[in-house]
Amino acid sequence: MLLSRLAMKALELKIPPVLLMLLAGAVMHIVTLFAKVEYAAETTSNIISIVLAVVAMLPVFFALLAFRKAETTVDPTHPEAASKLVTSGVFSYSRNPMYLSFTLALLAYSVLLNNLLGLFVIVFFVVYMNRFQILPEERFLTEKFGKQYTDYLLKVRRWL
Repeated sequence: MLLSRLAMKALELKIPPVLLMLLAGAVMHIVTLFAKVEYAAETTSNIISIVLAVVAMLPVFFALLAFRKAETTVDPTHPEAASKLVTSGVFSYSRNPMYLSFTLALLAYSVLLNNLLGLFVIVFFVVYMNRFQILPEERFLTEKFGKQYTDYLLKVRRWL
């Protein structure tokens, strides 16, 4: 049991989320090559994927602007380097707008591939992000910003 806890701890904050998103997209592509479970007409899936891709860009764009304005780090693998807590703008709707964008981008890709099996990869991505990225970030930010962060946790949802 101790070994599994150490192994789990070792995975925390190790894979940059953007790399994890790209890996998930690659897995979706590979899955589509070997097993495709179509669920929409090609034209419909293309239109929906374009709309989702555009929507996916918005939260990450506004999050990056907010971090830049606050002059704090955007590196999610080092939350201890955060110099300021950003809670306004897009962060007043989601505590993790960048991860939301990555998830929407994966959804757009899954729809473009028109493969229902891609949705399972997205579920894995969200579960992994919650356990190995978001929870450790929340621990660090609670330690660093204390009540200010715990109040923020009560006001704004993790994803949406």
